[in-house]
Amino acid sequence: MVASVTNLGRSGLYDWVVQRLTAVILALYTLFLLGFVIASPDLQYAEWQGLFAQTWMKVFSLATLISICAHAWVGMWTISTDYLKAAAVRFTFQLVTAAFLFAYLVWGIDILWSV
Repeated sequence: MVASVTNLGRSGLYDWVVQRLTAVILALYTLFLLGFVIASPDLQYAEWQGLFAQTWMKVFSLATLISICAHAWVGMWTISTDYLKAAAVRFTFQLVTAAFLFAYLVWGIDILWSV
């Protein structure tokens, strides 16, 4: 049995809910951006910057960024526990994955809130 210490959630059901919830957030964000781009055929940098300068868009983008990281963690954790049987290899893989996701999250927050 794989210990749940490296797992995002406490159970498989919790991880399933996290995957579905984050997928919904990612889909909504994608549809919103797609709609915005389609509704603005002559989109200029100033309009794009104006959109991302609004607080609600920063919060929506932050929720999406966190969702990407959570979604990726659950997926990569599942893959690693299913296919990497050696504990040391699995732990190393999960550690590297967590480090990359943390770096991407911090980098994304820095970019997002510096606009």
